[in-house]
Amino acid sequence: MHTALPKVLVTRNLPESGLALLREHCAVQQWASDDVIPRDTLKTMLADKIACLALLTDRFDAELFDAAPGLKVVANLAVGFDNLDVDEATRRGVVLTNTPDVLTDATADYAWALLLAAARQIVPNADYVKAGKWKTWEPMGFLGPNIHHATLGIVGMGRIGHEVARRAHGFKMRIIYHDPQRAADAERDYGAEYCTDLDEVLRVADFVSLHVPLRPSTHHLIDRRSLALMKPRAVLINTARGAVVDPDALYDILAAGRIYAAAMDVTEPEPIPPDHQLLSLPNCLVTSHIASATFKTRDEMCELAARNILAVLHGERPLTPINPDVLEQMRI
Repeated sequence: MHTALPKVLVTRNLPESGLALLREHCAVQQWASDDVIPRDTLKTMLADKIACLALLTDRFDAELFDAAPGLKVVANLAVGFDNLDVDEATRRGVVLTNTPDVLTDATADYAWALLLAAARQIVPNADYVKAGKWKTWEPMGFLGPNIHHATLGIVGMGRIGHEVARRAHGFKMRIIYHDPQRAADAERDYGAEYCTDLDEVLRVADFVSLHVPLRPSTHHLIDRRSLALMKPRAVLINTARGAVVDPDALYDILAAGRIYAAAMDVTEPEPIPPDHQLLSLPNCLVTSHIASATFKTRDEMCELAARNILAVLHGERPLTPINPDVLEQMRI
């Protein structure tokens, strides 16, 4: 008699490398689209599932857990997990996992790409050339702030913040940072200076790069008052979560020329509507949440999520649990 394979839902088109691992051991149902799975469809498809490989756009709360009484594990394809109600999952004995580490370098690289692009006006200048406006070399055209020897302020010195500091060290930048905890390794290796006061980072830095998780305490952490503290030629970079920055305040500050530029891979709302006021500004660069979008990183994220699911289904400890208390209850 054949034992039925455990049923797993995958909520988006994903690299085959990770899906192949799941298909070896599970009956996989996939929402094979690049669009977000509708909420009601997600509830219906989860009804008989034991596991789910989910994305940030999938909100797991009490309502969704009610629709999936047999659910044992949700593997989030992301480092952040603000889409997951951790307390509710823990109360119900559902294991939650994420994908840290594997996307650290790609995201740090992209934060630097945004910093360079915004400081040197790469996108506006490319558009200028395409529009046929380039007539001669212009000594006063498209001037931007220096990066070498400037001061970088890092808000959130976790894995990604640390790698951003490593790159800044190569540019001979002064590095200051704010975080609930001191990062002795960044201080030792890159000369990073710890600031207990976020306001000090905002006042002093030429570039401010955000790397904090989205929590109630960080929602609109960068608000109108915070932005007003920044230097007139400062650049704000956000590869964390869109809601860390108040978009209305940012628009007003940028439109008034109170800071030089902003570059963001995340927005509030997300996706940002094409008629959003921020997109009308030449000094605001917005991309579509692609900081981890490299072939290698996406493969590794998907494989890690798949391995986390398989570990739980085999009664083993997952590689990157979010709520380890559930594992103690399950004695894994």
